[in-house]
Amino acid sequence: MKIPKPTEADLEYFRSIVPDGPTVEVKPMFGNLGAFVNGNMFAGLFGSSVGIKLDTDGRETLAGLGGGPFGPAERPMAGYVTLPAEWRTERHDVDAWIGKALDYVGAMPPKAPKTKKK
Repeated sequence: MKIPKPTEADLEYFRSIVPDGPTVEVKPMFGNLGAFVNGNMFAGLFGSSVGIKLDTDGRETLAGLGGGPFGPAERPMAGYVTLPAEWRTERHDVDAWIGKALDYVGAMPPKAPKTKKK
């Protein structure tokens, strides 16, 4: 499985749509970026695609608006759907959808930090 690399413009766009907050953290992941709240990822960048984690209704609604699977074609990430590519230039409701993902994942229990192996 080949992981696509984002361009500098992709990285800048992703950072521009992730809201600031004391519990929000953007971290590198496999050459891409992930946005986390309380240790759980609510948005990710995979090449030029932005995926967000939503509940079932949200995923179905966003898919109906042109969103698709997020991650490698042979193994997309469960629970995530991409923002339609054309929204990057038209902007649409990107902020509202990112907010929905942040709220949905933010309501989950914090992820326990991994213990380091000796």
